[in-house]
Amino acid sequence: MTVSVPLVAIFGVLVFLAYRYMGLRAWQAIVALIFGFLLAATTVAPEIRSLLSGLVTWLNRP
Repeated sequence: MTVSVPLVAIFGVLVFLAYRYMGLRAWQAIVALIFGFLLAATTVAPEIRSLLSGLVTWLNRP
């Protein structure tokens, strides 16, 4: 996926905003981060990547 770095940046900003304004605690963000790393190591990772790629393609349609 060619937009992986900007997509990571967007999700980073969303997590920061959730932490800042919605009361997301630091330990909850750490648990989500660990879950993401563990999920990336499973056999589901290609399907998630495909889903995100399709979503980005759909959002970039004219």
